[in-house]
Amino acid sequence: MKLRLLPVILFGLFLISGCLETKAQNVLNQEAQSSDANNSDTMKVVTLNDIYVYPPPAFKNPAEEAQYWKLIRDVKKTLPYAKMIYATLIETYEYVETLPTEKEREAHLKRMEKDLYAQYLPILKRMTLSQGKLLIRLVDRECNQSSYDLLKAFLGPIRAGFWNTFAGIFGASLKSTWDPDGKDAAAERIVELVEQGVL
Repeated sequence: MKLRLLPVILFGLFLISGCLETKAQNVLNQEAQSSDANNSDTMKVVTLNDIYVYPPPAFKNPAEEAQYWKLIRDVKKTLPYAKMIYATLIETYEYVETLPTEKEREAHLKRMEKDLYAQYLPILKRMTLSQGKLLIRLVDRECNQSSYDLLKAFLGPIRAGFWNTFAGIFGASLKSTWDPDGKDAAAERIVELVEQGVL
């Protein structure tokens, strides 16, 4: 009985899809005719974001699954800060370029360093070491430069070296880079899914 209904159901779906396609084509034709009637040379363009589809993750044991969910938590916590750092970097670069003298640029960067330190130190203190290391690599992903190179460009090699040494005390390095095909493959997948709003 069920096997006899299958062709009927498939035929019904085929008819419905044909009707929907015909209606969509009619709508497109009407829009084209109305734009021709208006002698308009504009066309509607819709840009869609890339969509990544992954198979469900397979875990060998419960510990591996727990590690995966911990990585999701860490990415969700640190990714907004990496994006904010990138936005701040662009904004700062554009503003510094408007300052006429090197002395004013240095004064602005010192003031900004102090303000950022005061604002984000409490947040960074609440991060775990693994989240801090992930944030350093995510900054490299977002900015296409390591945190060390960014600090060196804005604050100079001495202060960048100081902050890298400070990070080294806790087992981190500001020179860490993002490796989406290697050690950061799982994190890259999670970042893409978070950016799509799937996770």
